Amino acid sequence: QGQFVESGGDLVQFGGSLRLSCLASGFSVENRAVVWFRQAPGKEREGVACVSSVDGQGYYRKFVRGRFTISRDNVANTAYLQLTNLKPDDTAVYSCATIGPGCKVGWQSTTATAEYWGQGTQVTVSS
Repeated sequence: QGQFVESGGDLVQFGGSLRLSCLASGFSVENRAVVWFRQAPGKEREGVACVSSVDGQGYYRKFVRGRFTISRDNVANTAYLQLTNLKPDDTAVYSCATIGPGCKVGWQSTTATAEYWGQGTQVTVSS
């Protein structure tokens, strides 16, 4: 059964940067939008960015827009999330999953229906 394998999480200081990767194993992301989610301790999982398979366009939640950049490489079967200007509130386990081909309205709330979840990668931002 396919799943994503996330990597790149680390402990960084306030204002630091990281690049997260999620490699699809056992399936192809070519015709699937990929959503990066995160879950902080004691909080619900939330979608932060989505990259469409139709045109490669990225979509972002307001609280990460301008700081995070999502991208994809279909040849490498991988999606990426570049995190910059990190804040302590960004501390969470980041994971990715797939939805339909595009990032339709409501993509950020697809936790229940998204597929191929990985184990996630921990991002910790110190103040």
